[in-house]
Amino acid sequence: MLAERLRAVAPDALVEVVDHHVRSELGGLRADVLLADYRITGLWPVLRPDDPTAGLLAEQTIAARCFASQDALVEDVPETPGVRLYVPLSVWGERLGILVADFPERPDDLTVRHCHVVADDLAVALRAADRDTDRYRLARRRQRLSMAAEMQWDLLPGRCVTDHGYVLAGQLEPAYRTSGDNFDWAINRGRLTVTIVNGNGTGLAASALTCLAVNAMRNARRSGGTLVEQAELASDTLFAAHHGARPVEALLLEYDGGTGHVKAIDTGSPKAWRVRGGAIAPVVLEQQLPLGMFEETRYGTQSFELDVGDRLFMVSDGVHDASPGGRPSYGERHLAAAIRAARLSPPAQAINSVMRALNDYHGDVELEDDAVIVCLDRTHPVNGTEGTVDQFTSRRMAEAASG
Repeated sequence: MLAERLRAVAPDALVEVVDHHVRSELGGLRADVLLADYRITGLWPVLRPDDPTAGLLAEQTIAARCFASQDALVEDVPETPGVRLYVPLSVWGERLGILVADFPERPDDLTVRHCHVVADDLAVALRAADRDTDRYRLARRRQRLSMAAEMQWDLLPGRCVTDHGYVLAGQLEPAYRTSGDNFDWAINRGRLTVTIVNGNGTGLAASALTCLAVNAMRNARRSGGTLVEQAELASDTLFAAHHGARPVEALLLEYDGGTGHVKAIDTGSPKAWRVRGGAIAPVVLEQQLPLGMFEETRYGTQSFELDVGDRLFMVSDGVHDASPGGRPSYGERHLAAAIRAARLSPPAQAINSVMRALNDYHGDVELEDDAVIVCLDRTHPVNGTEGTVDQFTSRRMAEAASG
């Protein structure tokens, strides 16, 4: 079995195993993997740097369409009698890239299904191998990361996750030189914990501060601590380290995937907006003291609800307070317009759309502050995750068509 062979080889040799499998077992001519870069702007090869199928997602190639739709696609290979098959490479809802395989003739349905299984096995193996090799990260990098950004990317849980009843995605910019902003999440017994951290300062100092806060919250969570205990341990840890001189602002959420009930602790600048039907409105929470400002600060939770079909956008102040080149801040009006424009897109595409709108607002000026965007959709629970995004998107499209 391919899965067994993937487990048996060195972590940096996974794609070679798949290439050999496609050629020897399926009669293919070659195979490669294209991985999405850190900014999710393009797909880049692991085996063949000059692969003609690689490139920017904005170029609307067949590869880009496969990545966006998450459907297998086939195209004729120019100047040859063969065809090229594109299969999405995803695991637990996170889109890693695509599997590309060339065949001498159009593959039948059984071969396409086999390639889907190959892609699924490889996606799981890639997630596991990422801890033990740099090869796949090197393929994803289009430029060198700053030291602070290196620390922040190692801190992230992933960029998308799908479970029964919800879809979650997040993105961090500027991807190659971010400092202190971050997001974290974890799924435990049907409950999803999400935190958005607005790091204080710039560079390594901000990154180290955020690492301390996030790991304190993880320590409490992994010890069975409640949302309140997570906030309080992080606050006590930060105060012990910096004596109130370097507080951290954060938004902590615990979401029940079965009921849509959300518990929240708001300690500063990260904000949330709820999309319900055609209405977009901020979630109003009582702001409590930043983490680590005072000794033995105690916190309480507040609550709100997400109905099926609701969307929750969570952003750091690098989004809603951005004021490039001294211009007026991006503000609620621009943010609401960007969220509304992305309403029909699934979360991973929606956050990219909102991030592009933020970059467009900056024009030629680089993002002056870190920007975090996280999007949570409450969907209809289904048996398994397959079809969740398409089902939810179909509902949004139906709502839009009905006005």
